[in-house]
Amino acid sequence: MTRTFTSIILLFTVLNSGAQTFADLIEKVNKSVVTIQVLEMENMGIGNPDGFTANEGMGSGILVGEKQLYILTAAHVVSDASQIQVVFYDGAKTGATIRRIDQTSDVALLQLNKVATNYPPAQIGDSDAMRIGEDIFIIGNPLGLERSVSKGIISGKHIEKDEINNNRLQEFFQTDASINKGNSGGPMFNMQGEVIGIVSSILSFSGGFEGLGFAATSSIAEEILQQPGRIWFGTRVLALPPQLCQIFHIPQEGALMVQAVVENSPAYFMGLKGGYVKMNIGNMEIMAGGDIILQFDDIQLNTAENILKFYDYLNTMKSGQNYTIKILRAGQIKHLSWRMQ
Repeated sequence: MTRTFTSIILLFTVLNSGAQTFADLIEKVNKSVVTIQVLEMENMGIGNPDGFTANEGMGSGILVGEKQLYILTAAHVVSDASQIQVVFYDGAKTGATIRRIDQTSDVALLQLNKVATNYPPAQIGDSDAMRIGEDIFIIGNPLGLERSVSKGIISGKHIEKDEINNNRLQEFFQTDASINKGNSGGPMFNMQGEVIGIVSSILSFSGGFEGLGFAATSSIAEEILQQPGRIWFGTRVLALPPQLCQIFHIPQEGALMVQAVVENSPAYFMGLKGGYVKMNIGNMEIMAGGDIILQFDDIQLNTAENILKFYDYLNTMKSGQNYTIKILRAGQIKHLSWRMQ
């Protein structure tokens, strides 16, 4: 009886010690997690080029890099943001700008306006070493509840090819750890406290979490964001097929219609204009009235092949180099110049 009682006490002590260890781990890595607040300006689409409405959004992110100057987050959290503010665990705030972005993998790298000397950068783990069934945890701001922790496992690992980006592989972890609006961009940690994923999205029929969450793997995030290019241009565009080019009297069989231009982006300072009239053509909703991009430097955007070449070209842009865009605006051909910062 005494031996059994002693074993129960030891088991309870081990379990309690393990729980405390996880709590200590949370406390340690939590100082690297940030809240991201964004302001987006959206045209209402009722025919007024200046008819914008302001929308606020929130996501999560993680401080990375020895320079204590960069934040990893999800691309969809910041891609349309005219203003980005990063909030640290103690409430301190600073602005940030987009340094690198990849919409397909849904990852972005932000550069802070000042060095975050008071906060420890997170350690990046080896996502390739993670196996299905291993424990993970997530920290973020679901539904505005700051620094909430959810725990789960790696439910699956999905690898797919992206034809738009030269069949480059895309990798996502599937997890049953709870993910909701506001978690996007937050870190997925292994049980050593290393970042092995960036929270991206959920698959849901109800709009709420149903046990199917996804995160871009850290290996893919590192690969993409260390490449030259992957710049943020600050536009949403629609590729126009020959039929729509005829409807809009465009003097070539393909082009890019600018749907929106993000305030304070390179496209904004270049002078590109977004659409301001919502239209429905078949099952497709478009924002008309903005610029039509016909050519970027020597690449005429008149075929699907050339548009793919243009996307590749964007990823080779060099700082200090000048670029020229040929556009159609209100029936007139214009040329806009831009110097890559």
